[in-house]
Amino acid sequence: MATAASSLTIASSFSEPRTQIRSSKRSNLPVLQFSIPYKANSRSRRLVVRSVSAPNVEIRTGPDDLISSLLSKVANSDGGVTLSPEQHKEVAKVAGELQKYCVSEPVKCPLIFGDWDVVYCSVPTSPGGGYRSVIGRLFFRTNEMIQGIDSPDIVRNRVSFTALGFLDGDVSLTGKLKVLDSEWVQVIFEPPELKVGSLEFKYGFESEVKLRITYVDEKLRLGLGSRGSLFVFRRRL
Repeated sequence: MATAASSLTIASSFSEPRTQIRSSKRSNLPVLQFSIPYKANSRSRRLVVRSVSAPNVEIRTGPDDLISSLLSKVANSDGGVTLSPEQHKEVAKVAGELQKYCVSEPVKCPLIFGDWDVVYCSVPTSPGGGYRSVIGRLFFRTNEMIQGIDSPDIVRNRVSFTALGFLDGDVSLTGKLKVLDSEWVQVIFEPPELKVGSLEFKYGFESEVKLRITYVDEKLRLGLGSRGSLFVFRRRL
């Protein structure tokens, strides 16, 4: 459809200026026409200036832009711990937009395999359990949170930390992955293994989690837990 062109003429001769607006369909681009009054030889003349504007350009937001926005929002947040409720909502909003670009049947996509940094979780205790709770963070400073998925069905979770400011350690889980449908997976983990200094032992019981893969590509993976926890995983280089 041709865009209606507009012509605006302003004229003055020792009196209040009058404005006239006329429309035509002679051009596809908007045209601005106006006159500037001035005096010469006791006559009022008009100088006509014509300006052609550029056509409107549609701005699109693609997955790369959304990924950059998402990573910038969770950067330096200790996995989401330091973000305000409003900032968590902003992260969830961008993640919701990004999942529209997810491949069909992401559980079958080979891109899910590899090692991933857990750069964000909406619930701090979901990765790392009590070590990431309010009290736990007083004694354990998180260094890294990593999830590895090995073909065909092995999941390895590890949280490394510094205890009491000087003891390095980590807690790890190894589990078996089971595909439930085109998006959901279930992982049954063995009892966790704790390493602190020279100590190394297993404790506790088996655990189970369900996770929906809502987006995956070469750089980023999104997961949504069965209780609503949002995870952002960034592939390790």
